[in-house]
Amino acid sequence: MAELMEAAAAVIQERGFEVATMAEIAARADAKIGSLYRFFPSKEAVAEALMQHYAEVLQTEYAAIHARAADAGPEELADILIDLLVKLYPQTRAIRALLDSRTDWTEIRLRFRSLALAGVKTALKACAPDLDDSDADDVAAVVLNNMKTMVGMTMKDAPTSPGAPDQLRLMNQLYLAAKLAPGRPAA
Repeated sequence: MAELMEAAAAVIQERGFEVATMAEIAARADAKIGSLYRFFPSKEAVAEALMQHYAEVLQTEYAAIHARAADAGPEELADILIDLLVKLYPQTRAIRALLDSRTDWTEIRLRFRSLALAGVKTALKACAPDLDDSDADDVAAVVLNNMKTMVGMTMKDAPTSPGAPDQLRLMNQLYLAAKLAPGRPAA
C-alpha cells in the first residue's frame, strides 16, 4: 500500500490530481490496476488517504518541534520552523497539487491551514510562554507564509536567487528574535 501511495503522490504532483489516472498510478507502482482498486476504490479515495497521511506526518513533526521549542531560543526555533516544510517535501510533495486541484476541498484546505497554524503557534508559545494569544496567531501566520516561501525557493517554484533562501532564513530569525525574546518591546 505504501508503494501505491508513493506512486500516487508522484503522479499527482507531476500531472495534477484532475489529470492523473488510476492506470498511471498503478503503472508507476508497477502494480496491477486491480491491486490499486482493492485498496482504493477511486482516485478520490487515494487523495483522501494521501491527505490523511500528510496530516499525520505534519502532526508528528509538530509534536517533535513542540518538545524542543521550550528549550530553544527564538533563532533556533526560527530555523527549525523554516526548514520544516522543506524537510517534509519529499514525503508530502503532492499536497499542493491536491489542495489546489479541487474547489470542493475548501474545508480540507482550511483544516490543513488550521493544523499548520496551530502547530506553529504551539511552538511559539512553548518558546515564549508570555506571548499574547492574538500576537501568537499573527506571528504564526507570518512564519507559516515564510515556511511556504522557503519551500518554493528551495524547490525552484518561486522566483529566487542563490542567496535568497539564506536571506529568508535570516529574516525569520530576526523576526522571531524580536517577537519572542525576553524583554521584547511591546507591539
